[in-house]
Amino acid sequence: SYYGGTMKIEVEKWTLMNNRKIKEQAILDVVITKGIYDGEEIELKRQGNKISENQIGDVKITQLVELTTASLGPYLLPQATPNELKKIDWMSPFVDSDHRLVLSLHMLVLEINGQTILVDTCIGNDKERTYPKWNMMQTDFLSRFETAGFNRDTVDTVLCTHMHVDHVGWNTLRVEENWEPTFSNADYLYSRREWEHWSTQPQEYGPVFEDSVQPIFDSGLAQLVPDDYRVTDEIWLEPTPGHTPGHVSVHIKSKGEEAVITGDMIHHPCQIKHVDWATSADVDQAQAVLTRQKFLDQYADRPVLIIGTHFAGPSAGKIVRDASTFRLDY
Repeated sequence: SYYGGTMKIEVEKWTLMNNRKIKEQAILDVVITKGIYDGEEIELKRQGNKISENQIGDVKITQLVELTTASLGPYLLPQATPNELKKIDWMSPFVDSDHRLVLSLHMLVLEINGQTILVDTCIGNDKERTYPKWNMMQTDFLSRFETAGFNRDTVDTVLCTHMHVDHVGWNTLRVEENWEPTFSNADYLYSRREWEHWSTQPQEYGPVFEDSVQPIFDSGLAQLVPDDYRVTDEIWLEPTPGHTPGHVSVHIKSKGEEAVITGDMIHHPCQIKHVDWATSADVDQAQAVLTRQKFLDQYADRPVLIIGTHFAGPSAGKIVRDASTFRLDY
């Protein structure tokens, strides 16, 4: 069964953080779908143009959402039951009406001194995947990328925080029977440790490496870099292993302002409260927890904007100490 509708929403919100204004702006064509899919309700999917913008000194950060989902939570974080999430008084923007985890799959576009840098490229179209909802997806993400004012041919750099299925998908697109680089003039940067792991290990969601990573190497656009590689004077990688062996976060600093893009070191804000909640997708759960604890200790109570790669609702905020643990101040 199925029913749905479409509506246009225009939203603008200004937030004061560290004596500076942050604009979140959305011009959305929201497609709301509900129905029965493999015995469960289909997730809400949002399709829109520029979802949010933040300015860190001279670095402009734009978030473009491919989709949002409330169906992955029980698999990814089984500890995060609705009853447990109800106990967290600041969690409401990050759960649905049934207190299920909501996750966003989005790309972050960084603009600095005429350069365009993409961080993580979501799921992509036409990819054979074992997860039915991601199998052979057909979305208008690339047209929305262009509507937002970006040009695939002028992207300078693509950064992948790691090589999981939902972070490398739009690295390539199908051209007849071949997988070609989506951003054909860009350098694609990968952690060398991440490459060394996944080049010999299968992925559970299908031929991710074969259709979304290997073609970039075959085209000569890939660069293997250390986990602390500096991309520009303002942007560098920060090693955050555990979720995957070569997982990195992205640190941004310009004119005295700072931000960090988490990648999957923190999947959902509930892991800020419950640091020990490892995900089923973590290659090394113990290391992932240690990395997250170290990160939260390092950035708590500092004027550093933490941008979640999968945070729905407010996608960014500041880490603050909350008794013996932490919360996200958004």
